[in-house]
Amino acid sequence: MRHLLPLVDDVVTRAGIARARIDAIAVTAGPGLAGALLVGCGVAAGIGYALRKPVIPVHHLEGHLLSPLLARPSPQFPFLCLLVSGGHTMLLHVHGPGRYALLGETLDDAAGEAFDKTAQLLGLGYPGGPEVSRLAEFGTPGAVRLPRPMLDQPNLDFSFSGLKTAVLTQVRNLGAGGTCDQARADIARGFVDAVVDVLVGKALRALGRTGLTQLVVAGGVGANTQLRAALTQTLAPRGARVFYPPTDLCTDNGAMIAYAGWVRFSLAGPGGIEPLRVHPRWDLCSQLGAYRAFFPIRLSVPARNFAILPRWRHTRHAAMNTTASDTGSGPRSASSPTAAATALDIEASEEYRNSAAIRSQTPQAPSPTGKSIASSAPRNVATPFPPWNPRNTG
Repeated sequence: MRHLLPLVDDVVTRAGIARARIDAIAVTAGPGLAGALLVGCGVAAGIGYALRKPVIPVHHLEGHLLSPLLARPSPQFPFLCLLVSGGHTMLLHVHGPGRYALLGETLDDAAGEAFDKTAQLLGLGYPGGPEVSRLAEFGTPGAVRLPRPMLDQPNLDFSFSGLKTAVLTQVRNLGAGGTCDQARADIARGFVDAVVDVLVGKALRALGRTGLTQLVVAGGVGANTQLRAALTQTLAPRGARVFYPPTDLCTDNGAMIAYAGWVRFSLAGPGGIEPLRVHPRWDLCSQLGAYRAFFPIRLSVPARNFAILPRWRHTRHAAMNTTASDTGSGPRSASSPTAAATALDIEASEEYRNSAAIRSQTPQAPSPTGKSIASSAPRNVATPFPPWNPRNTG
């Protein structure tokens, strides 16, 4: 708390933005440790009260997911997102802001966590991702062959705890005097190659099942040079494109939270923002009700935004049983056997199906250019979201 307020003052001063120009305050409200979230949300609420500005709670992973939209060129919805960080590894079908379907996730360790533990075993620094990646550049390809966990499984889930154990076994086999620089580099190379093979293989499988041609890579591991090179080389011949956030926006940062907050604020408006509260366990795929309209065009970040740092269970998408509503061409039938398992359940609700006004009127969300956002929707997006309802957030 002692450091946070001076940090905010410093950021606003360096940005050269007068406090009167601030439209809203975005703050990470989850997931994470309740104590840390309360500190950030408490400070954000105080600043919002003092400036008489709305405070927008943001999902930490949504900040990562939308961060590639800050790059140029940027992807357009829908796209597949490979979110790989220190605490999460997952594949998401991103239909639009707030419309996220979980396709697969790690069953144990995340990829970033495996990098950190491998770095510790090899005597490297923290965070381990950049250190292991740099050391792997000096390793001999194929000198150390490590397992590719779950790569032969037909699902889209991940597992990296066994890979970490395999690295531990390799280090122990070398003995106390055997961990020379080249041996450590070979182990690092074998580890990086295994992680990259798994991530690329699962991403390709997900692209094939969804029929999407755009892959977005977000999260700290997305800065890994070997992963970027492998994805670009593998996807280009298949007619697919891969997008990354700027390297300095791959790890946790305030810009991605400000941007995600601006997207929500632009679509929902001041009256559509839910009350501020922390969510130590927050479902990323439950945010459909937080947005009032689909946002199908490229986004650009306005200058008048800032975020307050700190740092949701994930609803399983029903194994790629895509229906018309998954592509935005119509509401899902309430009798669909997969309706209860998807992030689009709300489209089958009684309130939504009975709301003729919602079906016939598309909300006009503001954009930085002053043009209507909803008017740019593609033709197959015929049905807007229902209005904001706190009961829809789960």
